[in-house]
Amino acid sequence: MGEAMIVWKVVALFLLLLMPLVLGWGNEGHYATCKIAEEYLSEDALFAVKKLLPDYAQGDLASLCSWPDEVRRDPNYRWSGELHFSDTPDFKCDYQYCRDCHDSYGHKDRCVTAAIYNYTMQLKSAYAGSDSEVKYNLTEALIFLSHFVGDVHQPLHVGFIGDLGGNRIKVHWYDRETNLHRVWDDMIIESALKTFYNSDLSVMIQSIQANIRDNWLNDVSVWEECAHNYTACPEGYAGESVSLACEYAYPNATAGSTLGDEYFLSRVGIVEKRVAQGGVRLAATLNRIFLPHTTIARASI
Repeated sequence: MGEAMIVWKVVALFLLLLMPLVLGWGNEGHYATCKIAEEYLSEDALFAVKKLLPDYAQGDLASLCSWPDEVRRDPNYRWSGELHFSDTPDFKCDYQYCRDCHDSYGHKDRCVTAAIYNYTMQLKSAYAGSDSEVKYNLTEALIFLSHFVGDVHQPLHVGFIGDLGGNRIKVHWYDRETNLHRVWDDMIIESALKTFYNSDLSVMIQSIQANIRDNWLNDVSVWEECAHNYTACPEGYAGESVSLACEYAYPNATAGSTLGDEYFLSRVGIVEKRVAQGGVRLAATLNRIFLPHTTIARASI
């Protein structure tokens, strides 16, 4: 193992140990999404996922689901930064892959929906048969896919180009100065944890899981569906997100406004449902990738 790889493994372990201190959607949302997904994995998919995870993750996919947000700061992974979102023309409120999937330089197929297709393809092609040559880092593919499925369910990761998905809209969240994107990434979940869950993320996850069982159970099969027998279908998720951004994220959140109880209490349910949908759909995608006949190959991260 080269010196650079040893250094990176140490850095990755350090970031893993720091995660409980820096969680948001952002990281709390990603952790919750992946924890929920673990509950819906098939036996074959769960075996494959655990086989691909590095030893220090101890079989816990959720513990690494925020890794792509950390690693994008590394020069070797800076290319991944544009894959976390797919903004749309202002006020269009719909998603069209050919129109909207590009990076800030106009390069096509560089966005969160394309990334989901790409990492799904990498994993699926590697597991298509026992004689398939592994051409990709499958551990990275798994973690990127898991993270990006979470991202595409955050409404302002499919926000408007003109304000960079709410990043340019400066607001106050109660008495804290921030921007609208960060409100949806971090602060709604942060406030929910303090208000309803005694600042305990595991309690919040249990509440969302209970909501799935008690209130959304009839919706789960619909959430899991993928049209045309596709393995992944992120364009539909992106369309939902921009529609929710238009209906819930942008209204009453103009530059300079203060967002408080009225905004929080009318939006927190949307956020929790998107986390639930992201978890169920991540599991459904992984279940379609890791079919019973697949062969498990270990990669490194």
